[in-house]
Order: sequence, then C-alpha cells, then structure tokens
Amino acid sequence: MKKNKWYMLISLFAVISMVMVSCGGGADTAQAEAPAAEDAAVEEPAAEEPAAADAAAEPVTVDVWFHSGKGEEREVLDAQVTAFNEMQSDVQINAILLPEGSYNDQVNAAALSGDLPCLLDFDGPFLYNYAWAGYMRPLDDLVPADVKADFLPSIIAQGTYGGKLYSLGTFDSGLAIWGNKAYLDEAGVRIPTSIDDAWTMEEFTDALQKLNALDQVDYAIDFKLNYGPDDEWNTYGFAPIIQSFGGDLIDRTDYQSADGVLNGPESVAALEWFQSLFTDGYANPSPAGDDDFYGSKVAALSWVGHWMYGPHTEGLGDDAVLIPMPILGDKAVTGMGSWNWGITSTCENPEAAYTFLSYLIEPDEILHMTNANGAVPARKSAIAKSELFGEGGKLNIFVQQLENGVAVERPTTPAYPVITSAFRTAIWNIIAGADVQTELDKAVVTIDQDIQDNNGYPLPE
Repeated sequence: MKKNKWYMLISLFAVISMVMVSCGGGADTAQAEAPAAEDAAVEEPAAEEPAAADAAAEPVTVDVWFHSGKGEEREVLDAQVTAFNEMQSDVQINAILLPEGSYNDQVNAAALSGDLPCLLDFDGPFLYNYAWAGYMRPLDDLVPADVKADFLPSIIAQGTYGGKLYSLGTFDSGLAIWGNKAYLDEAGVRIPTSIDDAWTMEEFTDALQKLNALDQVDYAIDFKLNYGPDDEWNTYGFAPIIQSFGGDLIDRTDYQSADGVLNGPESVAALEWFQSLFTDGYANPSPAGDDDFYGSKVAALSWVGHWMYGPHTEGLGDDAVLIPMPILGDKAVTGMGSWNWGITSTCENPEAAYTFLSYLIEPDEILHMTNANGAVPARKSAIAKSELFGEGGKLNIFVQQLENGVAVERPTTPAYPVITSAFRTAIWNIIAGADVQTELDKAVVTIDQDIQDNNGYPLPE
C-alpha cells in the first residue's frame, strides 16, 4: 500500500476550471504530391517522411475524481493508477482527489457547469439522484455478462436504477460491532461468532450493563459520533436500528412518502431506545476521535463499519473481535453499499474510462483494496481468494450478513440526498435530548415535500 502520493487537494473553483478529458489525435500523414520534374537530369529532394512519433496516436487522458476517504484507500488507488499508467500507453489516468465532506456538492456544481470528469466515484445511494438528473451513462454496453454475474448481488442492486446498470464498486460494506475481548471476558459477556448466534436485545442490554460496570471502561459502546452531524455515517450506521425494530426511512412500495414509516411507532420506539443509551451513560455523545475504542476515553464496544478494521486491530491486537449485528427487534440489520464508480454522460471517451474501471475490478486489484480497508470484496471470485473474507476468515461475518438477508440497502430513490439529510438532522437532535416523535415528524415533512416538489421523481425517458 505504501506508494508515492500522486493525488492533490484542489478547491471547487479549480475543479470547475479543469479540462474534463483531453485526447490527442494522430498527426496528419498525408503529403502533398511533388511537382513533376521538368529536367530529368535534375532530381527534386525527396519529401521527408513523418516521424513515427507524430504518426502514432497520442494516448487518451481520462480525468478521474475520487473522494479523500481513509488513507489506506487513497494509497491503494495511488498504486493502482501508477501501475495502470505504466503497464500500457493507450490510456493515461489523471486522478484528482476531492474532499469527502463536500464531495456531493462539488459533483453537483461541476455537473451544472458542464465540468464533470469522465470517471467518477461516489457513495452508492447518491447514484439514483445523479442518474435521474442525467449525470451518468449506463454501463450495460460495456460490462460483459460473465463479469456482471461474478459480482455480489448487492453491488449490482446498488448500481441499478430504472432497470439499467450505472455503477460498479470494488467493494461492499459491512456494519458490525468491534469488541475488546479482554473486557468482554472480564465482564463475563458471551462473544457471538456468527450471525446464527447474534446477541438478542436482552443479551445486548445485559452486555452493555456489565461492560459499563468495569472500572477501566468509560462507556460501554462508541457510536463514532466524532464523524460529525453532516456525515453519511449517521444514516448508514443508525437506520439499521429502526429497520431492526420494523421501521424504515421511507415507504418502499412506491417511494412516494415517509409518513407512517419513518415517524411510525416502530421507528419511534427504536430511536427512543437509542436515545436512552446516551441519557443512561452507556454511550459518549461527544467522543474525541476515532481512538475512543482504545484511547483516553475507553469504550468496550465500537459500533462501526468495516473501514475501522485496520485501526482497531492495530490498536487492540488479538483483543479485537468482530461481533455480528444484534437482533434488536424481529431481526438483525446491517447497512450495505459503499463508494462505487460510474462514467459520466458527458464523457467523450467512455471506452477508455471503462478500460481503467475494468482494471480496478479485476479480482486481484479488488483484493489489493479490500486487504487494506477491510471492506467486503465486490466479486465472488475475489472473496474465494481472500484470507480475510473467505470461509473461516477474520472478517467473514461481513460476508455472512450480506449473503443471508441481514443487509438492507439505502432507499433506491433520487430523493435519497434529502432523506439522509433529514434523518441525520433528526438523529443529532434526538441524541441531544429532543423529543423523538417531533423530530421524526419534521423529517417526514421535509422528505415528502421534496418528493412532491419533484413530481414524485418519475423515471427519465
């Protein structure tokens, strides 16, 4: 993973002024016919042949935007871009790093100004709004059928909108609980090892009480609130709580309203329980940083995604254990979906862009990435080769959850940016002590108004 860094931070103004794709054509090799000689004894000098370098087509340069996620991911993509550019000369990748926090806003601004790159990465559920707005082109004519069949169904589902495939990811995601084995053993808490023996709500509550009673534990569980109120984590991490209780973010039968679902009794009960974890002192409402699981304000459990595999295992060593999602209501639920790749509708060289994308989704390159970031490999052939995710692997629980109906995708609607924004606002107000029903009612009004303002988000023709 340790490679020289080629990426750079740039401002939005620099992004908008950037040339999207540059492609040089071959030199003109046609030559004017030499005039006929009037005197056979006098020979005109032969016309110079064009240089081979001029005759050959210049490489296509493809601009690629990607988010500044975890350092491990940036370093792997750095190495992949370098390797791809060195292994062939037909397509050269110009990769540009953008801040993750404002990434969606920058994509929308660039789309409005006509300055999108050719190849774009984006968090999965934002695809539907991008595709509905016409930013993306379908990939169906580029992806071979056998390659598509090798992907996890969740990856294909995430990338499909209106019956067309718009994106592919190199990895899927997983939500689980990391535990400190030393504390769990000391507290006498059973450690589940598969989704078949996940904690029930009663067991989970008992575990929190026992862990909170340990002198060396400040909080039983860390919910990664250090990510802040504007991060997608708030929906990815906490929507599964209301879904486990039987609620949801929106009525998925037609995606026309959240009323009675997001603010229904199941969702309210779920977030009242969640709120109680903070008011009763089991969770820290103001964590200092990512190291709360093993740092100055020590927690015994960490409710977080796959991306903390590296830091947590480095921080705790053999004491870091992965625990499946608990059954809070009728079933256990985990989030799914992650950052993925798509080709923009304004890309002048989609085949060239797909050449690089096809390299990124090769099984060995997928493992290059997932061995670094702890994410679930996107292709079945890669999972079979993975020591981490294959059967018996340390992170196999994530695969179990994706393959056995535990994972619930975020709503596949163009309204998702508004849904997640409204839900994030409600979550943070609820953690701060606001009335749960009132906050969810407000979120429903915001969501339903957006759907009405956009005529129900009809599929593009």
